[in-house]
Parts: sequence; C-alpha cells; structure tokens
Amino acid sequence: MFFVLLIPALLLIVYCGIIVLYTKWFRRLKLFTGIASEDSCFFSVIIPARDEEANIANCLLSILNNHYDKNLLEIIVIDDHSTDNTAKIITGLQQQHDCIRLIAMKDLVSPEEKINSYKKLAIQKAIALSKGDWIITTDADCMVPGNWLKNFNAFIRETNAVFVAAPVRFINSGSFLSIFQCLDFLSLQGITAASVSAGFHSMCNGANLCYKKSVFLEVDGFKGFEHLASGDDMFLMRKIQKQYPDRTRYIFSQDSIVSTLPMPTVKTFINQRIRWASKADSYDDKKVIAVLFVVYFFNLGFLFLLIAGCFNPLYFVWLLVFMAVKIAFEMNFMRYVCRFFGQEAILKYFPLMQPFHIAYTLISGWLGKFGTYQWKGRQVN
Repeated sequence: MFFVLLIPALLLIVYCGIIVLYTKWFRRLKLFTGIASEDSCFFSVIIPARDEEANIANCLLSILNNHYDKNLLEIIVIDDHSTDNTAKIITGLQQQHDCIRLIAMKDLVSPEEKINSYKKLAIQKAIALSKGDWIITTDADCMVPGNWLKNFNAFIRETNAVFVAAPVRFINSGSFLSIFQCLDFLSLQGITAASVSAGFHSMCNGANLCYKKSVFLEVDGFKGFEHLASGDDMFLMRKIQKQYPDRTRYIFSQDSIVSTLPMPTVKTFINQRIRWASKADSYDDKKVIAVLFVVYFFNLGFLFLLIAGCFNPLYFVWLLVFMAVKIAFEMNFMRYVCRFFGQEAILKYFPLMQPFHIAYTLISGWLGKFGTYQWKGRQVN
C-alpha cells in the first residue's frame, strides 16, 4: 500500500506547497487606490461581438458611464458575423455617442480565408484601425465599473507599465452551475493576481486587459500563435513580458473588477474550459506548464485512488484524507480571494463542489489536448 500511495502523496505535498505560495503572494498584495489628477491616456476599448444582442447595450453603456474624458476615448466594436440584432443595437447607440465605432468582420475578411481564431483576428483588425495610444480589451457580455478607465490611467502614470492585467469575476445567478463557475473562476483569478504580482506567471484574462499600442506592434501582436483558437491574452502577455519584464503589471483594485456572465449550460461551460485548456501545451512559460502538470496529475490521483478503492476499501479512506487536506489548503486561499471579489457568501459551497471540480479538470484537460469543441456556433480544432 505504501508504494501505491507514494506518488499521490508526493503530488499532494507539492500541490499544497504551491497553494501556500499563492496564498502568501495574494495576502501581501496592496490595494491600488491612486487616482491621477487628470485624464491623459487616450484609450481604444476593443470589443469583439458575435450574436450578443442580449448583452452589448449594457456593456457599452457601462463604459460610456465611466467618469473619464470622452475626448480621450473610443469604443470599437467588431461585429463577428452576427446573425441577430447586435449590429443594429450598436448602430442605434452610435447615433447618440460619437465615440462608438462599428467594424464588420465580413468587410475585412475574405470568405475563402481559413481562420481558427476569429477573436484574435478581430482584435488585430481593430487595433490597426484604432486611434488611441492604449488598447483595452473586454468582452461583449461584460460590465465595467465607473472608475475603470480612471484607474487604468492612474495606474499607468504611477507605475509606467506597458501591459496591465486586471481582475474579472462571474456574476452569480444562484444556480448550482453558476456557483460552481464562480468558485472555479475565482480560484483562477486569485492565482492570476498572486502570481503576476509576484512575477512568477504570465496569466491574465482578455475580458480586462490594457496595453500600449506601440508595444503590441513592437512584439508583432499575435504573430506566432494566431492559429490557436484561444490565447489572445496570455500569449500576448508572455511576449510583452519578455520584452518588458518590469513593466508587465497587475492592478489590484476592486474599482477595476469587470463582471461577466457565466456560461448558461453545462455544454457551453465545458466548451469554454476546453477552449482555455487547448492552448496549454503551446505555452513557453515553463513555470505555468509545471504547475498545470502538477494540478492535472494530482487530480488524476483521486481517480486512481477511487479505482484502487474498489479492490481495497482502505484506499477510500486515503482518498477522503487527501481530499480533506486539499480542501483545507484551498479554502484558506479562497477566503482571501472571495473577500477581495466580494463573493464570500458562496465560499460555503466550496467543499461540496470538489468531486465535480476534479471530474471537470480531468475531462477538460484531456479534451483540450485531444478533442475538438464548438465556440460561438463554430467547430474549432
């Protein structure tokens, strides 16, 4: 039995050590509260949108309601072949707000052109047509806070950053699936805040990113990974981090948190996570790959113990012991993360979600490597 438990036990020790590091880094983060005396950065906010008639108006209005000089703002929405009223809604808002621009992908892309990542292409086309010195990306189903732009402006001026990763949270609707996604996403966001601020990982989320346009052009944008369906955020961050290691930062501010909707169904949730996992073996950040390796095989260890328990019930006991240790270390980390993101109320569900989280980690990780998935009505390789 000792040798059967040896590898899972070693993985448990390494995994818990990683969580302790993330907790330490997260706890030492200091809230950014600086507000620049004047608006000075010209921001081009870029929003790719495909069939987002239910969300795009709220997204645009939340940006327009920011306390920022509208002469230093343009909002570029790239309509990615929508089949609903997305373009019509944007056009209606354009008539009231001069800073909104609508670009149709169908006018920029040949029907014969083979594309695996429409989102990266949409962002790149929009950047080429943008007027701002700074690019901000978000998603069409996001809502931004009132000081979102002011915070980016102040942070850039104070830190001299050229790339700024920023926090994102899911909106909890109260359903099991919603709570599960909120907790899962909070853990990813907590790791992002901790590891980026510590200079350990290059992690971010394209729903809330800001970078200097000239730097994007300097590193040749998405060149080198434009064929990958995902990665408009982390791969770009990695390229810029190599050029500017001390100017790639994370803004730790509750006034900078962008809120977005979780996936409405299990199918769309799994497809989203497979899309995220599909880029894992393309990272050149060895520390990210090492952590992903530990996490995947640590979770695989639970499946191994479950199978072993069918032959010897004592393995079920060890499975529960390992699970309890895992939960204890993660809960300690998550309570700080949930507090920052204002979602402490759902932390009580965290232990109950563990079996589902392990199963989904194994499934999405496997399919991300060997499977295909659908995203926005398209089959992706």
